[in-house]
Amino acid sequence: MDTAAAEWTARPDGMPARRGGRRFGAWVAALMFLLVSAVVGCRIADTDGITPVPQVLAFLPWLLVPAGFGLLLAVLARWWFGVVWALALLGALAWFIEPYGRTSQPVGPPVASFRVLTSNVEFGQAAGTLAAAVRREKPDILFVQECDAGCDDTLRKELGGDYPHRAATVLAGSKGSLVLSRFPLDAADGIPGTMAMPGAVADVRGNAVRLQLAHPMPPLPGRTDVWRRELGELRDFAAEDHRTPLVLAGDFNASQDHAAFRRILDTGMQDAARLDGHDRTPSWPARTTPTFGVQIDHVLLSEDFSVSAVRFLDLAGTDHRALVADLTLHQRR
Repeated sequence: MDTAAAEWTARPDGMPARRGGRRFGAWVAALMFLLVSAVVGCRIADTDGITPVPQVLAFLPWLLVPAGFGLLLAVLARWWFGVVWALALLGALAWFIEPYGRTSQPVGPPVASFRVLTSNVEFGQAAGTLAAAVRREKPDILFVQECDAGCDDTLRKELGGDYPHRAATVLAGSKGSLVLSRFPLDAADGIPGTMAMPGAVADVRGNAVRLQLAHPMPPLPGRTDVWRRELGELRDFAAEDHRTPLVLAGDFNASQDHAAFRRILDTGMQDAARLDGHDRTPSWPARTTPTFGVQIDHVLLSEDFSVSAVRFLDLAGTDHRALVADLTLHQRR
């Protein structure tokens, strides 16, 4: 930073050269690079770090903005070490923005096609608009997070005739969740957590499919240990049984830029949105999507499934977009 830190000097024409301004620009750039480097360093180390890193990691692609602005300041300040630093950060960010995890296509013949929809209705406020979307989209299986007693009553009234089968834990506020299905459901243990995560086994035209709703604790400051633990429990669930096809869907409160979420993908699960080319389509916060946001609502699938279409729906009354996925189950060979 010698050039940027130089003293004011006078030009031949008497106009002062604002070397102090260059120094200030270099210091601002250095501060930006340090902040971005802390987050990128955790991503390279495959860890979520401590607050505020887990919260910032969710918006990893947006770190291109401070890194790019810092590069501009470094160039204007003629701080060449800073230019190299910025280029290294931009290269690392570009690398990590690429989709994570492997993808594959089932080799067996198709045996059943069906549609799933997952929606966080924000304390039950969007139950009515969700019911309208369900009547329009006609999913076969519905995963609903943050469904309180009022939400449950609304969905029973509006959709009960079409979705007679359910696995539900109806609690106040954000803790309640339910799975609704056109297909018969057998009871199954859910995953314990701060918020309810019920599960079931569906009989999809004669084929057993495990259904598990995901809604771990968000990575709130001071609660990131709970968030990691509950994502770890989802990971353990996905890894414990590879014999039965699995659909794991809901509000994960995590993106592919979180190490705890990548551990779930490492079990062999595949993200339906990625399989259809929507791996960076944001689902939260709905009020700023699709311009700004992050994808934390997912439909994860075992390797028994192919995906024909994925789309995100804007629903009034909730800060999450709903996610619809058209799936085909394939016979194993």
